[in-house]
Amino acid sequence: MEIITFLIDFIIHIDKYLESFVTNYGLWVYALLFLIIFVETGVVVMPFLPGDSLLFVVGAMCGVGLMSYPMAVGLLFVAAVLGDQCNYSLGRYFGPKVFQWENSRFFNKKAFDQAHSFYERYGGTTIVAARFMPFLRTFAPFVAGVSLMTRSKFTLYNIGGGALWVGGIITAGYFFGNVPYVKANLEKIIWAMILVPGLLVLFGAWKAGRKAKPVA
Repeated sequence: MEIITFLIDFIIHIDKYLESFVTNYGLWVYALLFLIIFVETGVVVMPFLPGDSLLFVVGAMCGVGLMSYPMAVGLLFVAAVLGDQCNYSLGRYFGPKVFQWENSRFFNKKAFDQAHSFYERYGGTTIVAARFMPFLRTFAPFVAGVSLMTRSKFTLYNIGGGALWVGGIITAGYFFGNVPYVKANLEKIIWAMILVPGLLVLFGAWKAGRKAKPVA
């Protein structure tokens, strides 16, 4: 429980934690941020790390000169791309081994074919859009690997999505993170960045589930 309490406090007050880390450890903050972004996007069991809010706060700190904007964007872009590549590779490697394909009672050939077809057709859009969705951005590249989406296609959209996500949110923080209203309501904004995309995903899943139900 203490770990969960700390994690929630860290996510909500990430600006204070990050500012303290910069003050005490200087350039080591870039290594910490690289690790957080890489793990959130690259390890399928770590979907709860604060990606969006972290990038926004980094941008705000760049805006007041506490961090370097070019270095932050460059390093975290690399971390995001490598993280998704790692996650994709894990899915591609472990997927067949977990299901053991046709020899396993857990393997559903029809479901696999549908997932593979979906990712070949819409996978690019999914990979890019998932960058801005907490939890989804951790699972989307893994599922892309499991469904055997071609690596070249995945890499193309991984790079594009990573650039939009990292560059876009850090830049937003750079220009708007130090606006008095934003600073005064940062906690609410962080909650919104976590909850709103999550609710949209749940609504989309619910709507898709209803559409998939056969008409009685």
